[in-house]
Amino acid sequence: MSVHSEIKRVTTETLRKMKFDKEKITMLTAYDFTTAKMVDAGGIDAVLIGDSAANVMAGFETTLPITLDQMIYHTQSVVRGISRALVVADLPFGTYQSNPDKALESAVRMMKEGGAHAVKIEGGKEISKSIKKMINAGIPVMGHLGLTPQSIYQFGTYKVRAKEEAEAEKLVSDAQLLEELGCFSVVLEKIPADLAKKVSESISIPTIGIGAGPHCDGQVLVYHDMVGMNQGFSPKFLRRYLDLYTEITGAVSQYVKDVKNADFPNENESY
Repeated sequence: MSVHSEIKRVTTETLRKMKFDKEKITMLTAYDFTTAKMVDAGGIDAVLIGDSAANVMAGFETTLPITLDQMIYHTQSVVRGISRALVVADLPFGTYQSNPDKALESAVRMMKEGGAHAVKIEGGKEISKSIKKMINAGIPVMGHLGLTPQSIYQFGTYKVRAKEEAEAEKLVSDAQLLEELGCFSVVLEKIPADLAKKVSESISIPTIGIGAGPHCDGQVLVYHDMVGMNQGFSPKFLRRYLDLYTEITGAVSQYVKDVKNADFPNENESY
């Protein structure tokens, strides 16, 4: 049984203890009340309101268009459905990179209005002043290194990051800097498994991997991908635990058929 399964509320300190105890951390995204209730009831340790809501909820090609107001709305919805998991919310593109004061203002809004327990940001040394400003104000910050989707137009591709030595060395350095600044954990996205292992062993804060191999201290997936609702997305790192796209479209088709044939509602379903 999980060492921390009886904890009534998961905190940032819980995640640190889980790394120390070598217990893997579980994380999934959620963007609404109903999904949040289900993933929390399933025993998830942490829930991420990812800016991936721009993709799976709003249909945008990238995460860039989603606004802080929209992210706050999604966070409010999720928080109402959570009783145990740690709730982490992404700060969207443009709300923290430009200057530390704007970063703090964005994070304060996410905590006060959204109800998040922590915020997540993308980048390392380049945004260190913003991170320091938020942490000095008492806001828990989760870092994000490797493939950082908010920088996709700079990268030009969603391929694996840090395969070259220079970028790999910078990633290790950035991870150590995030720990020094006071971040409580860091997401590692789409980097070689050996590099993720090196990073995980070089810092005392937890690493949460997505496409970063088995050596991270925990794993995160997008809920819609994990349950098979997002049919057109099949990266190597994704394991589908359900095929809800087929199940739901099949159920809708049967409902349409039953209504057209006057089979629904029947006598038992009428007042």
